[in-house]
Amino acid sequence: MTRGEPGVPGRASTATEPDRYWLRQAIELSRRCPPSQTAFAVGALVVADDGSVLATGYSREGNPYDHAEEVALARLGPADPRLGAATLYSSLEPCAARASRPHPCAELIIDAGLRRVVIAWLEPPLFAAGGGAGVLRAAGVTVVEIPEFAAEARAVNATVVGGGAPASAPGAGTRRARRDP
Repeated sequence: MTRGEPGVPGRASTATEPDRYWLRQAIELSRRCPPSQTAFAVGALVVADDGSVLATGYSREGNPYDHAEEVALARLGPADPRLGAATLYSSLEPCAARASRPHPCAELIIDAGLRRVVIAWLEPPLFAAGGGAGVLRAAGVTVVEIPEFAAEARAVNATVVGGGAPASAPGAGTRRARRDP
C-alpha cells in the first residue's frame, strides 16, 4: 500500500490497516446523519475486494427509518457478483431486529451474500438487545470488531448514549436511543 491509498479490505478475522481506514470512513459517514434524539447515527460502506467503494449509506439518509447498512445495500443489485468478496464496514453492529421494517440489517447482509463485516462497536442494549454480530457469525459471516474506534463512534451518538450533543448534530439531546425513530 502506498501513501494515500487505502488498500484492499482484509480477508480474515483480524483487522488490517486498510480495514481501519475504511471503518474511519464509515464513522465519517455517520456524522452526516440528520440529528435524532431517538435513533443511532450510523455510517456504512461496502468495499469490493479490489478496494473500490461499491456503495455508501447513513442512517436516516432518505427517510427517518433508514438504516445505514440497508441504504448501502439498496444501492447495489441483489445479484451483484462483487458482494460475495466485498466487506461491509459499519460504525455500529448491524441490527438483529427492528420495528420499522420487515428485515433487520443482519438479515439483509446475509441475503446479499456478504461474507465479512467490520464494525466499531456492538449495539448497546438501550432499546433492543443487539446481537447482530452473533446472527451474522451463525450464518458464517466473519465479523471483525475494532474496539479502538468505539469511543469515536459513540461520540457521534452522544445524544443517545449520554454525554450531550455531538459536534455533528447540534441541538440534539436526550438519552433515549434505538435504531428506529
